[in-house]
Order: sequence, then C-alpha cells, then structure tokens
Amino acid sequence: MSRLSLACQEQLLPGETLQVKWESALALGFEAIELRGKGGGAFAARLPELQAARSDGVIMTSVCVDMLHFLGAFEAELRRDALVQLTQQLSTIAAVGGALAVTPASYGMFSRRLPPFEPPRSAADDREVLVDGFGALAEVAAAEGVVICLEPLNRYEDHMVNTLAQAVEICVAVGSPAMGVCADTYHMNIEEVEVAESPLAAGDWLRHVQVSDSNRLEPGAGHLDWVAILGALRSRGFDAPLAYECRLSGPAESVLGRSTAFLHSAAVGR
Repeated sequence: MSRLSLACQEQLLPGETLQVKWESALALGFEAIELRGKGGGAFAARLPELQAARSDGVIMTSVCVDMLHFLGAFEAELRRDALVQLTQQLSTIAAVGGALAVTPASYGMFSRRLPPFEPPRSAADDREVLVDGFGALAEVAAAEGVVICLEPLNRYEDHMVNTLAQAVEICVAVGSPAMGVCADTYHMNIEEVEVAESPLAAGDWLRHVQVSDSNRLEPGAGHLDWVAILGALRSRGFDAPLAYECRLSGPAESVLGRSTAFLHSAAVGR
C-alpha cells in the first residue's frame, strides 16, 4: 500500500444522486464509491444511471451484493437466480469501469452455532455447490475483465465460508485469476486468530478489503488495531481502495470525515 485509498458504500454517503454523493465522498476523504447490487435485475436496470454518473466523473470501483439469496442457497432455483443476478452485476460494473463484484457464499441462511446446528447439506456438497457457482462466475468475470470476490462471513451469518483460508481454498479449487477473496475486518475480528496478519496468508488471492471496526461502526469507533492492519496490507503491497461497509455512530457528515482522517493517520503509524 504505497498510499491509502478509500472508497465508501453508496448508502452511507449524503445525497440523493450518485453525482451528489460523489461530491460528499470527495469532501469526506474518499476516492471512489462502492455500489450496492440489489437482486431482481435491479442493479442491471441502473446501467443508464451509472453510465451518466461515470460521464460526470464519478468513480465506481466495485459492487457488493445486497440480495436475499446467494450462490450457496440450499434450493437449486435460488442458486440459479443468484448466478443470473451476479452475472448481471459483473457485466454492469465492468461497463462503468469498475474492477470487481463481491458476494458471500450465503447470508443468514444457516449457522452451525444456532439450532438446529446441523445443516441439511453435507460439507462436501456445500463445497461442490460453491466451486461450481464461482467457477461459472469466474468465466463471466474473465470475459468482462473484472473479478468476482468471495467474502467470508462470521459463523453466525454463514456456515460455509468463515475465514480467509476457507475462501482461498475455494479460489484454488476454481483456479481462475478472475476470482479473488474479499476480507472484511468486522468478520475477521470474530473469525481470524490474527486480524492484521491473516490477509497476508491470502496472498495474491486477496483482491478487496472492506473496513469497519470491531463493533461494525466506522473505523476508529471500536477497538481494532488499525496501525497493525494497515501496516500489514502495506507490507504486501496491497493498494486497492479499502471500502467502508459499516454502520455509523453519528451523522455521516460528521463521523465519516473524522474516520477517514483517523485511517490516514493510522496508515503512517500514528
């Protein structure tokens, strides 16, 4: 990380249009916007809006899914729809100059930490579903010149992929350079032994980082060691934008600028 570059998810920024949100982003210390990818064809339908924003200078580097079902769904019909939606999201983000789309294996579908504890599908079948789904998406991503990223979630939100190492294992099985791992510092705080060092073990598979503090608030509002986290990313040369995916402890106009200033200070070890 030669310099700290920050992106912000669109829903956190003040403003009704992407152009106004972009003005807010620049004023608050961001250099890019991460979009939210709703299902039901909604994200693809935004293409004219996104193209107009790009023409007006808005930089949109990534899209993070915001759907009700995912590639790891137990029902085949839901998996097929998730594949369709993510295919559209990959082509749409590519059309506006973005670099990648992010999705977990699932969200809120099952947890081995909550009753009934044993999922209706075996671990081997889970893996097969994910390798097949991400393999298909990696082919789309390669054709579009972008990357599909698998984001591990914590044990209470997903039962299949909780750690960066587990995400890397899926990437290796797929074997495509158009697939990568997204590290999320909130989930890492729950699942990883060393929050700062674990991204290093992901090696070149690490393509995206989403940031929030230990309590899911903006960086600086919790107890994560940001000097160590940013130092570790810098040591491996990671220089893609870090995307804010968090809740806010106060009005965006107040807390986001304070948070970005905090991260810039942490990036230089202060």
